[in-house]
Formats: sequence, C-alpha cells, structure tokens
Amino acid sequence: MSFCRRLAAASLIISLPVSAQALEARIGYVQWVPDSGPVLSNVIPEPEDAGLRGAELAIEDNRTTGKFLGQEYHLESRITDSESSALEAFEAMQQSGVDLFVVNAPADTLKTMFNKAGEHTLVFNAGAKDDALRTADCQVNLLHSIPSYSMLTDALGQWLNQRRWDEVFLITGPTHADKAWANAFRRSAKRFGLEIVEDKPWTFEADLRRTASKELPLFTQADDYDAVVVADVRGDFGEYVPFNTWLPRPVVGTQGMTPVTWHRVVESWGAAQLQSRFQELAGRDMNNEDYAAWAAIRSIGTAITQLNTTAPADIRSFLFSDKFQLAAFKGRKLTYRDWNGQLRQPIPLVHPRGVVAQAPFEGFLHPESQMDTLGYDRPESQCRING
Repeated sequence: MSFCRRLAAASLIISLPVSAQALEARIGYVQWVPDSGPVLSNVIPEPEDAGLRGAELAIEDNRTTGKFLGQEYHLESRITDSESSALEAFEAMQQSGVDLFVVNAPADTLKTMFNKAGEHTLVFNAGAKDDALRTADCQVNLLHSIPSYSMLTDALGQWLNQRRWDEVFLITGPTHADKAWANAFRRSAKRFGLEIVEDKPWTFEADLRRTASKELPLFTQADDYDAVVVADVRGDFGEYVPFNTWLPRPVVGTQGMTPVTWHRVVESWGAAQLQSRFQELAGRDMNNEDYAAWAAIRSIGTAITQLNTTAPADIRSFLFSDKFQLAAFKGRKLTYRDWNGQLRQPIPLVHPRGVVAQAPFEGFLHPESQMDTLGYDRPESQCRING
C-alpha cells in the first residue's frame, strides 16, 4: 500500500468504532451481459470482465479499512453466459447465505431475480440503465449505482442548453437500448428547451467503412442544426458520423462527445489514483460498469465500517440516512435518492482523449440537491421505496 493510502486509512480509523469480534462480509457479484451481435463498425468490444474488476478493486479498498476493525470482506462472483445461469448463480449464492449482491444484468433479468430474492436480500444494480427501474418498476431492496439513461441525457441536455446549441438532429439506431437512450434524450430536450429539428431512425445496412462519406452527408441533410445527437449504444454506425455530416457540426450522444458514468480520461479529484490502482489490478482502463460495481461495494463497505454489522436492513437504512456520503472521485460526496434508490452522481462529458465538462452545471437549480437536476426527480417518479 502506498504511503498516501496508509495515511488516509489511518486518519479514517481514528474516528471509527472498534470491534473486538471479527465480522465477515460476503458479497455476491452476478453478471450476465447478452451478446449484442455483430456490428458494422470496427468498434472496440467491451471487456468480458467489465464490472467484475471494479468489484474486485472495491473489495480490496474495503479490506484496507476492514483489517483495522476486524472486518473481512469476501467477493463471490459469477460471470454467466445466459439468463438462466445468472438466475441459478443468484439462487445458489442466496442458499449459501449471501444476502448482499451487486448485479450487472439487463432490467428484465433483475426483475426476475427479485421474484427469487429473499425478503431481506439487498441488491445493487450496476448495469441496467433503464428509466423504468427508477420510475415505475421499483423494488424496495434495489439500489442503483449505475446512472439511468435520463441522467446521462439530462447531462447532455444541460450542456447543449448552456452552449445555446438549441437545435439538434437526432439519429436513433434500431436496438432496444438505442430507442431507450433516444427516448430519454427526447425527454431531456423538452426539459432543457432544445428543439429536435430532425428525428431519424437509422435503417441502413451498408458497410460504412466504404460508404460513410457518401451515405452520411445525404442522411444528415437539413436546413440547419447546431449539433447531431447519435443514439447508437452498441456502436453499430455512430463511429462514422463525426466529420461526415451535411453541415460542419459537432456530434454528441453515444459517440463523439459522450455523457458517461466513468472514463479513463477522468483524472481530477484524486481520480488518477483510482485509475492507476485499477490499471494495476486489471491491466486495462476502468469503464462504466467497473465504476458502478466499485461504487456499490464501496457503499456497502462504508456502511459496514460505520455500523459494524452486515445486516442488509441496517445497511439499507444507513445508505438512505444523512450520515452516508460516498467519496467517489467525482468532486462531490455521493448519496442515494430515497424515493427510487438511485445513486446521485455527477456525469462527465468526454471525448476519447479528454474531459469536456461535468454535469450538473451552474444555473440549473433544485430546491434540495443540484444533482437531482439529472434524471427523474421525486415528483416525476411513482417510486416511494423509503416510505
């Protein structure tokens, strides 16, 4: 451990409760990411262990503090190749006594898991961005460390509004995720006074490696617009949109400048230290799912450190209390929304080699927390999971 990490841990321990009895925390990690199928562009695929390595780093971080308090952390992980395997892994871990989980799986799989979950099982969603999980399909014991689609697109909407790039050309891909992202952006456009002057679905199947310079200028032809917004989550065609538009305009959305949970170019607020530790552990850069899994397990560790218990109900109550704040290398202390379990967090807007800005921005006000200007606010959600 570096001197800085030892000093930080020692400083924290001074104020922590001391336990004479060893405490064992078992956390389950279950992952199933469906194959997205072949894409037309040469997009770099996501690593198969995306999410898991973030969970492993968080366990190491929890142990740094836990060893001074007689607290031991164990991660039981399964990366599965089907929904049925993921559900079997989840049930098997429950039967072995695990009741704290981090899950990286689609929304439908999460819903099915909760049909099999014990009454006191606490689950952190570290993969599904679907807004419905935060607005209607809520579960009392489900918290979200991954931002929703609406949080991402609200960050983009605020930035476009701030720049006064009010007229945009929206291109939406054919997948469910593309449509969910685009629907979230349409909501954000209304929220922040943007006009979608063209709203086109992507229907081409041509090999853009050869035809992009011909196809895309014609496809993006319009009288005027300030920016092109792309909704292409898996990277099928969006990589070819920048520099091939009819008008010389910036490309934003899932390609170009992108709102993200995390990215390798985030280095402020001590993030460079997190990035280097992750690189040492995983041999690659930290991505969105890694960060979400890391934040979930660090949330659990923060609660256990303060409470000296692994009881899910006590951890849940602490995470919703005003005593909880997660130091998470984003310039602000993060907290959970008590109506839908979403982790409040700033959203970096990045391009492949640098950070452009971080939302929320000054001027977008909220009566309680400026970070609640990102995503569905309490009055917009049907969820009331904390009373």
